[in-house]
Amino acid sequence: MPATIYAIANQKGGVGKTTTAATISAALAERGQAVLAVDLDPQACLTFSLGYDSDALEPTMHEVIAGRAGVAKTVLTHPEMDLAPSSIDLAGAEVALLARTGREYVLRGELDELRDTYDAVVVDCPPSLGVLTLNGLTAADRVVIPLQCETLSHRGVSQLLETIADVQRLTNRGLEVSGLVATMFDGRTRHARAVLHDVTERYGLPVLGVPVRKSIRFAEAPNLGRTIFAHAPTVPGAAAYRVIAAELAGAEPDPADRDAAGAVPAWSE
Repeated sequence: MPATIYAIANQKGGVGKTTTAATISAALAERGQAVLAVDLDPQACLTFSLGYDSDALEPTMHEVIAGRAGVAKTVLTHPEMDLAPSSIDLAGAEVALLARTGREYVLRGELDELRDTYDAVVVDCPPSLGVLTLNGLTAADRVVIPLQCETLSHRGVSQLLETIADVQRLTNRGLEVSGLVATMFDGRTRHARAVLHDVTERYGLPVLGVPVRKSIRFAEAPNLGRTIFAHAPTVPGAAAYRVIAAELAGAEPDPADRDAAGAVPAWSE
């Protein structure tokens, strides 16, 4: 079967977007899938998180978006997945795209050529609603929205859903929203539970798997150039991402992973 392309998107920074992209990629690979993670963010956080110096790499997604290389030419083989890396130069390519005909379709054309090579392609979109994010959404089959359970998340989700609706209408009619990933979740607080309840009720979006609990291990892993599975595979957050990946793959999650992820107290008035 051709690869499923997932866009990990939220224009609000600091919500665990790159962590979610890297960890879902690794979790799908752990399930035996051939996975390509695509760093579409000029900040190159995914590239750095997997242990690479973006300034020392060439070609990167900058050359792809500029039309000077195919994605396959950029691919690096990381122990946990393949990676199409980014660099700060991608910011310049984004500016150049603005004057290009069919600018929203550049990434789609490139990734379509790799659909028979991989089982899954995970695109880490930048924290904006600019032309690079539009490329990610236009190329994708499904969108996953990381959500930190705090008040300002409402505005971010609303704006992103408006953009997704425009993409579905204009450039990618087949795009589906898989749901939310509740990141950095602290179920002990009424606020986190209330925000998650309110966002899901207001926008009718499901929460994928179970909320991902806060853990300092997620912050430590990028310094080692690996994901949580290689750094601290037994923490509840790792189990939560395994459950999420199973649901995305259309498989039944392992009950042991659900148990290890930890029960989340129900929200109440």
